[in-house]
Order: sequence, then structure tokens, then C-alpha cells
Amino acid sequence: MKLIISSSELLKGIMAVSKAIPAKSSLPILENFLFDLHGNYLEITASDSELTLRTRVEVESAESEGKIAVPARHVQDLLKEIPDQPITIQTIKENYFECSWMGGASTLPYFPADEYPQITTTDETAVEVKFPAQTLVDGISSTIYATDDDEMRPVMNGILFDMGPTGTTLVASDSRKLICFTTADVKTAEQSCFILHKKPAAVLRSIIGKDTEDVTITYDGKNAVFAFDDTIAVCRLIVGKYPRYRDVIPQNNSNVLKIDRQQLLNCVRRVSVCANKAQNHIKFDLESGALTVSAQDLGFSIAAHEKTACQYDGEDLQIGFKSTFLVDILSNLSCGEVVIKFADSRRAALLLPSDEGEQTEKICAILMPIQI
Repeated sequence: MKLIISSSELLKGIMAVSKAIPAKSSLPILENFLFDLHGNYLEITASDSELTLRTRVEVESAESEGKIAVPARHVQDLLKEIPDQPITIQTIKENYFECSWMGGASTLPYFPADEYPQITTTDETAVEVKFPAQTLVDGISSTIYATDDDEMRPVMNGILFDMGPTGTTLVASDSRKLICFTTADVKTAEQSCFILHKKPAAVLRSIIGKDTEDVTITYDGKNAVFAFDDTIAVCRLIVGKYPRYRDVIPQNNSNVLKIDRQQLLNCVRRVSVCANKAQNHIKFDLESGALTVSAQDLGFSIAAHEKTACQYDGEDLQIGFKSTFLVDILSNLSCGEVVIKFADSRRAALLLPSDEGEQTEKICAILMPIQI
């Protein structure tokens, strides 16, 4: 293998896939990038066996094609220190390659490409759908924080993509809060779904560029392939049945609070300073035209309360929440005003942006109360 390529373009390419390199792996070969030179393109692959990222970079010239596995950390660190210029990469002897630049060169080991595991993608049963890139990023950002960390319930460690003829809903829940992000822009001929683990979801969110228009998603029962620009991400899916989330969305909560989102968020943050740090419990006292948020920690004999104006239509109500969950939800909504609908002090509250209007993306959150 021998090629000449821009150092900055090569660095950009390996940075695009580097998030798939594991910190430590039972397969040492996965701590390498797979370089595959064919034609005028260098294809770069990185994988941790659960997530595979692959991109391609155009080369300035290629004298001989080939495929080798190169040490990820060394190559990445070296390219970061080389100013933008053409560099030459070539195999020089068995198991070694040279990276040369103006006035210098580095010799590094490589490993045979046939030791790199084969990447499994989708089969003939796969479904393909086109997703607007920004909508996908917004959907992941709006839901990923609500996923669970309990490895005993793997389906809750990911985001459900529930696709059908009327639209697509991304869902995440840890059983105490549930977030649904729905878009009418993405539809499939028949109802289908898959569960994407939170780790590849976070990686996708970080590598999809602002200039990317669409992401093509191809998925079957085991894998999903996300293709955009010159990059593909092959993600192993979580196998299992997601709970019937639509059944737990409240439909008839008649006590309605409407309040400025940032105002409520700041109030909850201030008052929760005096909440018990192990429980983070706060209380809402609702009455016509006013909301009082309070918290106390009897162990340290501290307490706080704050009364704030609001629009409230319903019966006087006292209800408790875990403040950290409420802060998470309010922080991840982008609306000016939020509507919170209550049934009573024991049943889940429904949170909605009040200014959705005719938007094609809609979001709702469900938060379970706590005893006060």
C-alpha cells in the first residue's frame, strides 16, 4: 500500500470514526483503525463489536492498493501534531508502515487486515427509511437522558424507534420518567420498531454534522445501519420487547398548570438546594394563580420555599416530585412556556410545551410523583 493524502483530511476522517475505538478490548485488533485503499479513496473503519463506524477520505494519489490495521492511538496522536500538508503512507517491510511528512517520518507497526473481524450489517428483511438529520439529532437529544442504567433491564438502556404510516416516535424511560419525541416527517409503510442502545445513540448525535441533510436508516431484527455523507454507522440493536408506553400516557389530567419554563426551572433549582440530598424531594402546592415550591431536610434542619405566579386551572393540589428528574425534563425542553397536567397527587403528571402549534415535531414527558 502507498498513498499521498492531506494530513488534515486524514485526521478529520479518523476523528469521525474514533469514538468507536474501545478503551480496552478482549480483541486487541479492535484497538486499531482498518485502512482500506481502493481507487482514489481510503476507507477507515473503527469498531468495538457493538458499534462500527466507517468513513472514506479522498486521497491525492494512490500507487498501490491494500488493506492494513494501524494502531489507533499512535496514528491519531501523530496526525494531531503534523501541520496541514500532504503526507505519504506506505508499507515498507513486513508488519511495518511509514508515515512521512516534510522533513520527517515515523515508522509504526501494522497488523494483517484479515485479523480484523467481519462487520455484520443487515439482511434481506431490512427496512429502509430516510430521516432528516436535524430531526434525528433533536430526537436523540430530547430522549437519551431518560434512558435507564439498569443492566437487568436491557431494553430500558436504549431509545425505542417506533415507526409507522402516521409518523415516528422516539421513546426513552427509566420507569420513573418517560419521554416521547414524535415527528410526522418520517413514515414507514407498515408499523415496525427497533431499540438503539444509548451509547451508539450518543455517538450518532455527536458525529452528524450540521450540514448533513438526511440520514438513511436500514434496520432488521439485529442491526441498524445509519448512512450519511461519506460515513456509515453499524449498530447492534437491543433485542427485546419494549413496554407498551402509549398505555401509560395520561389522557384526562384535568388540573392544568401553565408557567414560564425557565422561571419554573430556576425556582426548582433554588428550592432543591435545601432538599434531602439522598432523596431530592420537592413539593408543589397549587392554587388558583399561584404555585409554591418547597423542600426540607429534617436531618440538617434546613428548608426553603418559593411562591411564583402562574396560570393554574384546577383544584387545589399538593404533589411531590424528585427534583433532579424535573430539572432534567425542564432543561431538555426548548419551549418558552410549559404546560403540566395533573390528575391528583398519586398519578403521573404530563408535561408538554405550550407553543407546539403546527410544528411537525412534538414532545411530551411523563413524571411519576413521590409521596410527601
